[in-house]
Amino acid sequence: MLELAVLALLSESPMHGYELRKRLNTVLGTFHRFSYGSLYPCLRKLQAEHYVTADDSSAANRLGGRSRVVYTLTAEGKERLAALLGEGGPSSWEDEMFGIRFAFFGKTDADVRLRILEGRRGRLEERREKVRSALARTRERFDSYTLELQRHGLESVEREVRWLTELIETERAQAPATGPSIETSTELSTDSTPPTPSDPGGNGNEVPPAR
Repeated sequence: MLELAVLALLSESPMHGYELRKRLNTVLGTFHRFSYGSLYPCLRKLQAEHYVTADDSSAANRLGGRSRVVYTLTAEGKERLAALLGEGGPSSWEDEMFGIRFAFFGKTDADVRLRILEGRRGRLEERREKVRSALARTRERFDSYTLELQRHGLESVEREVRWLTELIETERAQAPATGPSIETSTELSTDSTPPTPSDPGGNGNEVPPAR
């Protein structure tokens, strides 16, 4: 979980630990709060696996007489990040992991994004039916406050299902037939001007038939 977030942020630029912690809390603050106690063991593990390097910063980067270790993503780290971003299985649909995966959807291929969104929606639909069934069976045994709490939980799940459905429809409408991401393809973009019938390539010149 933390490995993906750290590698993804280091893919943007090298960072020292304090800066990396701030970025993690900014990007993932809605879902998680990370501490030095979890970050630095992760960085040491990534360094041991040759996914990142740790360099003592020069005097220009010293603050208050203390040097800062700057962490940089290696070529192996880039490969590891690509592998993690390519995973779209059940672990990506769970509460703890989905938020982190969604935070880095901009670095994730369109087909993997869609797989994660559909899997997450399916998981929540299962949860919704269980809550509905539990409410129907035990309604008389709950007091009014417990019932309201159960209804609140059900409404939260239903809102997320609707939100996911909207995201899935958007992905399906905009995703190219092939290719890593929506942004890199213009073939099926609704903003693109289609070529005229006399110009199938869209380059203004009709291709003469082969002689």
